[in-house]
Amino acid sequence: MDILTLAAENQQTAWQILKETGIVQTWEKAGATVNLVGSLKSGLLMKNRDIDMHIYTDKLSVAESFSVIQELAERLSLKEIHYKNLIDTEEECIEWHILYEHNNRDTWKFDMIHIRKGSRYDGTVERVTDAITERLTPEIRKKILQLKQEIPNSITIPGIEIYHAVFEGDVSSYEELEQCRKNHPLINSLDWLPQDLQNPVPRTK
Repeated sequence: MDILTLAAENQQTAWQILKETGIVQTWEKAGATVNLVGSLKSGLLMKNRDIDMHIYTDKLSVAESFSVIQELAERLSLKEIHYKNLIDTEEECIEWHILYEHNNRDTWKFDMIHIRKGSRYDGTVERVTDAITERLTPEIRKKILQLKQEIPNSITIPGIEIYHAVFEGDVSSYEELEQCRKNHPLINSLDWLPQDLQNPVPRTK
């Protein structure tokens, strides 16, 4: 299947899942603001079936966060739920990573980061996602999708590192991607914004 067609089908399925599950509405009913981020928002969703969202409330309450997850678990086909409390760190968030089985077939992962409004990283990932989306050309988008498809299933590379390698290193193959990650690693993903491809990092063969 053509890479663009496959990506379009993945996007369509992800939006359908969001509609069917009502996850966004469940958080909103609890008083939260929900922002989609990452590959679904940017149109770069490929074979990793991840739906990323940042969820904001004025304060962080473990009990209230758990109550939303409890409601979801009671009515959806959730296979795994992972919880991480980072309230007392500079991230000021609660992480939820949930595996959802769609139509008794495909498993999708929801990465839901519950963040305190006004905290240090409020809006940071949204700005990165918007900057990536704004700078995508058809050529760059296809290159990123192809790279995601080429990465072996046994290897996990964060999407932000792929985008960094393409925008800053102009890589076009999995081998070049690994070289770029080794020689020009992304030190802090929260501090990086993509630049136009005018002064790319020299490619290493």
